[in-house]
Formats: sequence, structure tokens, C-alpha cells
Amino acid sequence: MPKLPPCFNSFENPIIMSPVDFSTRRRFLMHLAQGTALAVLPGELLSENAVLPPPHAPKVENGIAWFDVQSWGVEGRGWASEAMDRFYARLPGKARGVVREPVWNLSQHSAGMLTRFRTDAQEIHVRYKLTSANLDMPHMPATGVSGIDLYAMDEKAHWRWVDVFRPGNSKTGDSLSQSGKLTSGLDHANRVFSAYLPLYNGIDSLEFGVAEKSKFEPISPRRLKPIVFYGTSITHGACASRPGMCHTAILGRMLDRPVINLGFSGNGTMDPEVGALLTEVDAAAYVIDCLPNMEAKQVAERTVPLVQLIRQVRSETPIILVEDRTYANAWIRRSSRERHETSRSALIHAYDTLVEAKVGHLHYLKGDDLLGRDDEGTTDGSHPNDLGFVRQSEVFAPVLRQALGS
Repeated sequence: MPKLPPCFNSFENPIIMSPVDFSTRRRFLMHLAQGTALAVLPGELLSENAVLPPPHAPKVENGIAWFDVQSWGVEGRGWASEAMDRFYARLPGKARGVVREPVWNLSQHSAGMLTRFRTDAQEIHVRYKLTSANLDMPHMPATGVSGIDLYAMDEKAHWRWVDVFRPGNSKTGDSLSQSGKLTSGLDHANRVFSAYLPLYNGIDSLEFGVAEKSKFEPISPRRLKPIVFYGTSITHGACASRPGMCHTAILGRMLDRPVINLGFSGNGTMDPEVGALLTEVDAAAYVIDCLPNMEAKQVAERTVPLVQLIRQVRSETPIILVEDRTYANAWIRRSSRERHETSRSALIHAYDTLVEAKVGHLHYLKGDDLLGRDDEGTTDGSHPNDLGFVRQSEVFAPVLRQALGS
């Protein structure tokens, strides 16, 4: 199996870095047996059977070994553990009272976060504690709002979906405490898994369990610079059926990059306080996708200052300005068409102003095709369904590849 890229978040301190092919393992063990030195590349696995010292050692209950994700970390968070009030939150503790209260509250959702591990288990259990008993929304299922979504890497190093935990099936009787089989009946193989965390709920604790005799190796967050998305409920993940189906997650798999999801439902309005926090993350690119929450006047007032604020700190990092997606029923609603025309015109004018001011590494993504042209890409005319998120990812990908120089 080809190696994954080296990992992000040096503030975490896991035992295992990244999965590698078995030839690398044999090479390491051969050198170890011979007592010779070996230059280990970043991300290489250091042991065939890693022994996990505390706090990585599992808790064994009824034949199931439980591993606490907090002991090796998550991708999708831009600040160190010690900066966080809550481990699975998206903004650091210092943002409380600085960003608007709705932004702070929404930042406690775990949208965009994932964790990785390698196991040969044929059955994987999960138990986690949510921060809200509201498991679903009228237009978004519990699997997307509060579920854990599991992917695995196949023999060709492609990420493929495996299973999703369905919140509400927990036997605990407590809607906050979810526990059960995440998947079972898997073919016997030692595979790498990615588990995506809930989009519209928060998590206080998260553990994965496997049979006591199964192998389990935590994989640390990658050290690659992340793509940082700042946006609205659409960026936040509404209305994906599963956490792995939000376009930020899809693009993470497509581009093989860590992503940070700073979507704040109804509150993606290019706030300068959020902009200042963006600059603290050493990003591969910033995606500013706020138009669905903004009208033309606000777009005109805030776009240029936000870009300039980022540029004061991150002079070379690509910035992508994104138009709003087209409402699926805009063809029959004049008010929707006018909303698009005015807000997009304001964004184009801001982009032109920045280009004339010689602001470099700036990219523009039009909104016409984000959801496709057949009006079938949304749940409610505005928020993408899974089809819409796939289409949106396909439009984003070439622009991001160009911005990243890949």
C-alpha cells in the first residue's frame, strides 16, 4: 500500500505516524535486528506491533479493547490542544467573547474533524458522548447531524465508504451517550480507517473498540498544511446524509489534504474577528464562501478588508473567493435571481479592486455550476443534498488544484 503523506498538528504526540507498505516495515525490522541505523522517513510506521504506553493503552471491557481518540488526536482543528476549552471544538478558548455568540456556539460542533487508525478487526465498536440531545434536524438526518462516518483505504490506496453509526440506536437510553457497533462482518485484513465526526453536534468524548486480540494502531493527524474553509451552513455540512459527504470532506479525500471546516450555520458573514483567527492557521489555502449569508451591501463592505487582513499576516497563501450557489428554484423566483445578481456583482467588484491593488495569489470561483444545472442538487432549494455536495466538490477541485500548484 502506498504511503500516506506526512501528518499535520505537531502539537499532538502519537506513537504511530502514518501507514506504510509492508516492505518499509520489513526494512525497518531488518535494520533493527542487525543493529544498524535507519533514516526513517516522516510518516513511516516504526513497529509491526506497536506497544501503546499510557495514555494510549486501551481499557478492556467484556473482551473489547477501547481506545480514546483524545490520546492521539484529530485532523480538522487549527489550534493546539492546550488552546482549546474543549478538545473537539473548532475555535480556541480565547475566541469566546471575541467572536459573536452564535459563532462561538456553532464552533463547538465537530464539523470537519476526522481521526485515523489501522486495525485488522472484523468488527469495530464506537462510543461517544454528544453535547446536544438534538440528534437530527427536519431537513438533515441524524447520521449527518450526529453520526460517525467510517471510510477505509483499499488495496489501490483509495478511500472508500464502509459504514455509518446511526445515532438513536444506542442501548444506553441516554441520547447524549451513543454506543454500539459501527461496523461488522469485515473481510479480514489490516486496513487504515478514517472516521469523520458529527457535522451539527458536538462531542465531549470518543472511543473506538475492537476485539481484545485484534491489532489497533492509532495514526496521528497529518502535518501537511490544511485547506481552511470559512463559510455558512453549507460549509458547515447542511444537508449531507453523512459527515463524510460534506464537500469539505470529499475535497479532503480528492486532494489528499487535511481540511479545517469553519462553517457557521447562518453566521458566515466575513466577520473580522473570525478573519483574525484565520490568520493564526498556517493554511495551504483559504476558501472564503460566505455569500449565502450575505447581501450585496455587506459583501461590498467586508470582502476587501477581510482579504487585506489575511494578507497582512499570510502574504503568499492562496485565497479563493466563492460565489453563492444558485438556488435550485431561482429559475422561477425573481427575488432569488436578483439576490444572486447583486451579491455576485459586489464580490466581483471586490475581487477586481483587490487585483488592481496587486493583491496576489487570489482566485475566484463562480457559483453557477456548484450544484449542477438540473435543480436536483439540494434538499430544500438551498442546502446541497449528497448529489449537490459531490457536484460542488467537482467544481471546487480544479480551482483548488490550481491554487495549490498541484
